[in-house]
Amino acid sequence: MKIPTTCHCALRPIFILILCIALNLQSCKSDKKQNVPEEPLMEKENVVDVLTENMEFQLPDTIPSGWVTFRYKNASPQTHFIMVDDYPDGKTLDSVKARVVPVFDEGMNLINEGKVDEGLAAFGKLPEWFPEAKFIGGTGLVSPNHVATSTMKINPGYYIIECYVKMSNGVFHVSMGMVKEVIVSDTDSGNTEPKADVGIEISSTEGIVFNDSISAGKHVFSVHFKDQIVHENFVGHDVNLAKLDDNADLDTLNMWMNWSNPKGLIEPAPAGVTFLGGMNNMLAGDTGYFTATLDPGRYVLISEVNDPASKNMLKTFTVSE
Repeated sequence: MKIPTTCHCALRPIFILILCIALNLQSCKSDKKQNVPEEPLMEKENVVDVLTENMEFQLPDTIPSGWVTFRYKNASPQTHFIMVDDYPDGKTLDSVKARVVPVFDEGMNLINEGKVDEGLAAFGKLPEWFPEAKFIGGTGLVSPNHVATSTMKINPGYYIIECYVKMSNGVFHVSMGMVKEVIVSDTDSGNTEPKADVGIEISSTEGIVFNDSISAGKHVFSVHFKDQIVHENFVGHDVNLAKLDDNADLDTLNMWMNWSNPKGLIEPAPAGVTFLGGMNNMLAGDTGYFTATLDPGRYVLISEVNDPASKNMLKTFTVSE
């Protein structure tokens, strides 16, 4: 049916109005799209997630090489860490379980019984290839229900990760299953070396050295190992970050950091101390990184050695607002 001319004229203003509104809406949409800032370009990081729920490490059997970031979630009721071991060629997890773990168990049992000299002598049963093992990083100590993030450069090869914190009865966590083999593939992670805003140096001669003017917020810490030695408790120095409550006792913490002491590195951790990660043993000249978000309060950087305070490896600092 043909629309009368008068009716067509009456509809024209309405049509024009609708058309203008549609064009305006389209224009607004276009402007709005143009005005929305693009999502900032963020460095894509290849992260290896590690989870502990009881006495185990849950992570892929194969991980990339290069700069690797471990994000370790400790969902268990115990304190743990990740230590990455590079044993001599041909030595596998089976070798460690057969020749290394039993020796440490025997020695620690004797020490716990008060037979310190016999216990230390038992460590002489370690295989001749054990001193050739290299400890190349990992996380520092991590309290229950906390997450620690550490980054290290790792070459392709065969590695073993472990935790040897002790249960309340003196048994090492590694003896309870906290040891796992990991293959680092030829595939590069694609990550680049992190940029730190807090630099830490550690050595057997100077201890832990850093600028303790640290504000609250997220920080990336670098840890440079100027040297590395084997301390009295058969391990090298490392760096662990912890928050201190008002009831934290530094003397107790200082003693607790030595696993070869019957009351050292054993559950429960010292009262008032919350471990937030760090960087485990590395070779002389190496640098590792860890990330932590700090609230205002009192903190400590401490090494897992015998009497760290005497070696300038127990350093407290205060985080301001």
